[in-house]
Amino acid sequence: MPSLTKSPLLSLSWQGQLQDYVTAMDWSPDGEWLAIASGSGEVMLLHIPSKQTIAVEPSAAESIDCLGFSYDGQFLAAGGQNGQVKVWRISANSTADSTANSTLPTLVKVLEHSRTWVEHLAWNPTRNELAFSLGRYVQVWDMASEKMVTTLPFETSSVLDLAWHPAGEQLAVSGHLAVKIWSRSDWDNDPRVQELAAAGLAIAISPNGQYLASGNLDNTLMVWGWQSPYPWRMTGFPGKVRHLAWADATRPSAPMIAAASGAGIIVWRKLPTDEAGWASRAFDSHRGKIVALAFQPGSALLASAAEDGRVILWPKAKQLGQILD
Repeated sequence: MPSLTKSPLLSLSWQGQLQDYVTAMDWSPDGEWLAIASGSGEVMLLHIPSKQTIAVEPSAAESIDCLGFSYDGQFLAAGGQNGQVKVWRISANSTADSTANSTLPTLVKVLEHSRTWVEHLAWNPTRNELAFSLGRYVQVWDMASEKMVTTLPFETSSVLDLAWHPAGEQLAVSGHLAVKIWSRSDWDNDPRVQELAAAGLAIAISPNGQYLASGNLDNTLMVWGWQSPYPWRMTGFPGKVRHLAWADATRPSAPMIAAASGAGIIVWRKLPTDEAGWASRAFDSHRGKIVALAFQPGSALLASAAEDGRVILWPKAKQLGQILD
């Protein structure tokens, strides 16, 4: 097992409790708000400067499964098992001296789909368009025009994940045997298809937009250059690859991606030439299935959370730095 660093990387600054297990979390772009959802349908906001909380959505019978802030932090969206997508407006007047009560969110939109769970949603990174999954379909809602701009059919299976390209002009959707990529310049055009040998469970696009990755049901990770039909195929995983995270602090010529499978993590770094491929480093310090994976923005500090109740920090994605439990 890798050794711990001598001094703690993080210390506890706040803790709270919801009525059920946490299902989703997201930071606002300015870092002033943390949105948290639970299995009992709650949505809570933590205002970081004041450490005050706001109950945005009360407990209900059905889980909230996904939530996220818009690119400008103006909106928060949440979806779940009741088939609704709710959107709240977050006050633009929030400052470091604000209190939570002075910046209460306002519910501005409810999209009803009573017979279909909403399991995935993602905001366009350059404009206030919200993509969300409905079974075998993805819909895109435009907050500015208050219109549903498209409904995209995946056709061969339920949608398993979705992600916008950083430029905001293309939307990638994964499912059985493929990742399909639509262009917002003409939603009606046939999507570009990146073929898979199994279902794509998780997809992620590198921060510079140059690479697309898919973690798959057949225990593989596939990575394509954004414009290339030919992938690198990574193996050696103990099970399904369910979680992916790109680092945004690496050189464009040496991207790095972390992939979680079961209780293990493999970090892949691209070598100098395409022919050389990618080098890997494996970590196995968790004692339960990993449920979340993320790099700290602007750094290569990797965090992983698992069913063992641990959050582990990996400095530079090279060694075990700290265990939070």
